[in-house]
Parts: sequence; structure tokens; C-alpha cells
Amino acid sequence: MQTARDVLTPDALAMLQAIAAAGSFAAAARDLGLVPSALTYRVRQIEDALDVLLYDRSSRQARLTEAGAELVREGARLLADMDAVANRVKRVATGWEPQLTVAVDGIISKATVMELCQSFFALGPPTRIKLRDETLSGTLEALTSGQADLALGVAESSTNAGIHSKPLGDVSFVYAVAPHHPLAGAPEPLNDELIRQHRAVAVADTIARGGGLTFGLLGGQDVFTVANMHDKLDAQLRGLGSGFVPECMARVYIETGRLVVKAMDRPQRIIRVNYAWRSVTQPDQGRALKWWLAQLESPATRAALLERHRGV
Repeated sequence: MQTARDVLTPDALAMLQAIAAAGSFAAAARDLGLVPSALTYRVRQIEDALDVLLYDRSSRQARLTEAGAELVREGARLLADMDAVANRVKRVATGWEPQLTVAVDGIISKATVMELCQSFFALGPPTRIKLRDETLSGTLEALTSGQADLALGVAESSTNAGIHSKPLGDVSFVYAVAPHHPLAGAPEPLNDELIRQHRAVAVADTIARGGGLTFGLLGGQDVFTVANMHDKLDAQLRGLGSGFVPECMARVYIETGRLVVKAMDRPQRIIRVNYAWRSVTQPDQGRALKWWLAQLESPATRAALLERHRGV
């Protein structure tokens, strides 16, 4: 006996659509160039395989049962999906990737990334975009492990010959605390011995293997670890701890007095932040990646990715 997969072919689904449109088996048979008995036989095959009745045969009209109406509806959707897949495959053959994955570090402006996605989708490309939230070493690892095609916010260099990078810009970090935190009124510059007595807020590195990166933590210091830089800012605004934060992300809170910047007896931290991508093996491939790289050539876009941050 035939199975549902045997009988629910695109031709069979199109036949059911034709019967529904014509209103009768006889009219549909004429439209399809078949004799009515052949059409009836094919419908019987589908009914036997599904073990359901698709049509109410007590009427001369091709009146669908509830099960038949559901099959016609789903059949129309499946046929549309097949056409969409065929069109996508044709466009992919012109050099568009089926999917482009972008690893986005927590230091990057999500609003700017979304605006880039909006501009990309306006082109009507066949490429699907997938965004990954990463932190510290995890941003580069997503790229080197093949889980991402483009990484935004890489704070370290790669020795992988297949990875290329360019600078987004420099990010300065400031040591900030809430106005009600004990260190807010401490004499400056703060030294490590004093800082060690207070809880630090740290962002967890998303690297899958290895210890990852840590910045500004002191041995023996209590640490509150959070998932991303936005959570770190939130924790420090609440006075749950202190630590270094990107000045570009903390600026609005510093200007409104919700965070107090403290001078340190150590040098100011400035980090060069890059974007990186994996090589495209064929010159006629990678049109989506090429579009993103072209946008990143703009100084205004690079600056927005580092500067345009919303509040938490």
C-alpha cells in the first residue's frame, strides 16, 4: 500500500487545487487534460493512503470534507513554500550565502546592528541573518570555530590565516561606581589595596574552551559575574559592585550623576576593537558578507557601532 509520502507529491497537491478551483471533478479533468475516471482514481489513491475521505460524494459537486479542506489549504502552503525554496536556490546560485552569522560583542551598539540588518533586508536578498551575542574571547572564537562568518567587537588578534580583521576604533574604559557605593567618596587615586576590599562586577567570557579573558580583577577580590555588559552597568548602577566600564556605554549615566568616575593609580585602559571575518573561498561567492564589509568601510558606521548605546 502506498504511504502518504508516496501520494502527496507536488503534482497531486496541484491536482487537488485544480479540483477546488474548478468546483467539480469533470471540470477539473477537462482543465488538466485527463479523463474523469483517471482523476477520480488518483484522488482515491490519496484517500486510501491517508485513510480519510477528502470529498463528499453524495453531491455532484466536488464538495470537500473538513479533512479535504485542510489538505487543500496545507497543500497550497506547501506549493508556495516549494516555489520559494526554488527561487531562493536560484538566487543563492548567484553568489548569495544561504545564511550569514554575525557574532556581536556586548560592547557593540545593538541599535546600529539592527539598522544594518534593516538596510540589508531591504535589498530582498535570499540570505538569512543570524545574530549571536558574545563576550570577550567568545566573539573571536565564534569566528575561528566556524560558528560565525563575521564578528563585531573583537578585542584580540587571531593567528588563523583564514581570518581577516580591521579596526572599528578605540574604546576607553573608566572605573565607575554608583554615588551611594562606599568607593564613591574615597580619596583619589584609588589603589588596588582599597579596591580589593570591595566586590567587583565582571562579565562572563562566552568562550567555550579555556579560561577566557578577565580585565581589572584583583586576586582575592569578591566577584559578581553577570552575562553581558548591559547587566554589568545595571549592577554597578545599583551599587552591587564596581569595575571598569566602556566610557561610551556609561557616558549617559556619568553625565546624569548616576555613575561616578574614580581616578586610579594605574594607567587608563584603552582597547582597540576590531571587526573580523572568515575568508570567502570562491571569488564569486559571499555577496552578503561583501555587503556587510562594504558598510563597515564607512567611518560613520564604525563610530555608531561603538558609540550609539541606549540606557539599561
